[in-house]
Amino acid sequence: MFTRQLMALVVCMAFTPLTMLSGCNAAPKVNDAEVSLKLRSIQTRSYDTTNANNALRVAMATLQDLGFVIDNADADLGTVTATKLDNAATKMTITVRARGKTQILVRANAQYKLLAVDDPIFYQQFFTAYSKSMFLEAHEVDAAAPGL
Repeated sequence: MFTRQLMALVVCMAFTPLTMLSGCNAAPKVNDAEVSLKLRSIQTRSYDTTNANNALRVAMATLQDLGFVIDNADADLGTVTATKLDNAATKMTITVRARGKTQILVRANAQYKLLAVDDPIFYQQFFTAYSKSMFLEAHEVDAAAPGL
């Protein structure tokens, strides 16, 4: 009887540290709201203009320059949806809305193979091209004009 109790104690002591260690390896839980907020900040830029229609036209031109085909544009809603067909369809929606009295917000939302794109570089590339076009439009420079 003594050996059985001793054996049970040894087995219990051997497995107790293992169960404690396995609890330390658990991945920290990520708050969905934090992930959503981070993604939204990557997808959104503000511009010092109040001309939402112009911003929407620039978005359409930028999407076309990047190889997208415009599927739908609605000036009343301030949205443009476009698709880029390569190995798999990349779909992008641009939303333009007022921010206060002197700015607009432009948000780009992309999907690749029906999954949300969360790569910051993807959005950075779009907004770099968009910002250049907005600058040229604001200064009324024709990008196709020779010598400019």
